[in-house]
Amino acid sequence: MGVHDLPLLNAALNSVAAALLVVGHAFARRGRVDHHRLCMGAALVVSGLFLGSYVVYHLEAGSVRFTAPGWPRIAYYAILFTHVPLAAAILPLALVTAARGYAGRIPAHIAIARWTWPVWLYVSITGVLIYLMLYQWFPSSEIK
Repeated sequence: MGVHDLPLLNAALNSVAAALLVVGHAFARRGRVDHHRLCMGAALVVSGLFLGSYVVYHLEAGSVRFTAPGWPRIAYYAILFTHVPLAAAILPLALVTAARGYAGRIPAHIAIARWTWPVWLYVSITGVLIYLMLYQWFPSSEIK
């Protein structure tokens, strides 16, 4: 696996994280705390692997310019404009949320998880959309 395979790996990791988040949330809603904890812990690990792979890719390959014109460009930047700040915010949010849950501080965990879960899910899904737009749907994008 080379550095140019990492965007696909990153999209796969984001997809897995999104699935784990949805399943883990469903477990929490049904009171299946042990299953919820396993899914959310796995989502945290998978997202950590994503972050490491993402950093390695961009250190090695640089940034990628989106070159498609028209509505795809508008859609891409609208998604990116929301994705980037939320992606920066999700790391501390997810860590605090997990720490509260594992410490048994359930009311505090639930209070922050109400914000963390939808943001984390959004970041995971939009990460996959960004990959699809850059590398699959409009592959005229270029590495700088």
